Amino acid sequence: MKSRSQDQSLSDSRELDRSYDALTGNHLSKPNKKTIKQRFLKLLPCYHSSSTASINQTGSITDEGELSTVCYRPEGLDSLVQQTKFSKKELQVLYRGFKNECPSGVVNEDTFKSIYSQFFPQGDSSMYAHFLFEAFDTHNNGLVSFEDFAVSLSIILRGSITDKLNWAFNLYDLNKDGCITREEMTDIMHSIYNMMGKSTYPSMRDSAPKEHVDSFFQKMDKNKDGVVTIEEFVTTCQKDENIMHSMHLFDHVI
Repeated sequence: MKSRSQDQSLSDSRELDRSYDALTGNHLSKPNKKTIKQRFLKLLPCYHSSSTASINQTGSITDEGELSTVCYRPEGLDSLVQQTKFSKKELQVLYRGFKNECPSGVVNEDTFKSIYSQFFPQGDSSMYAHFLFEAFDTHNNGLVSFEDFAVSLSIILRGSITDKLNWAFNLYDLNKDGCITREEMTDIMHSIYNMMGKSTYPSMRDSAPKEHVDSFFQKMDKNKDGVVTIEEFVTTCQKDENIMHSMHLFDHVI
């Protein structure tokens, strides 16, 4: 008989599967999908569900016996509970896994790219990983802290529809000026296709990225001014039944 914790762990893993597709656009590729996802889950900090962390007397997340290796300490656990939709126990598990992968307590872009490349060996994931890193780097300091990671993951997994759409828009708005240009979406699409490599089935035409960008702007750019604003993006997505149905995957947004 499965325990409640085992059922919750299975549920969390399935939710991370859906989140993975949202972040990577993996729905564009069929072969070895299960294998790639399993490798991704093993790399994600929250996958290490058997690990636990402790809370010190000040309410900060700590890991006994390893504090001497930590260069960065996260803020109080109670504060993170308020900022995210994770429980204290879930944050403890997340933190332990995060520190297993990143003993210094923060991730720089090179490390992020290195981790990301391990589950997309058939292609070049460096550009998409760069874009994704910038979306996680909420303080624009070239580092992703545990707080950055937890807040973004909370939005991706458990945020409202509006929160998720705002996060996706921020990912696509590369220069963070409040609108998505054709150039930005073209860069995003090329980075996704480069990441998927030549192993997709059926194989993709060279014109596929441009066709995808054209389709995106035809649907999203309501006033035909050549850019997509956050209002256009959110409104269009909310009116699209397919997008709402597959919100966990962002299948029809990417």
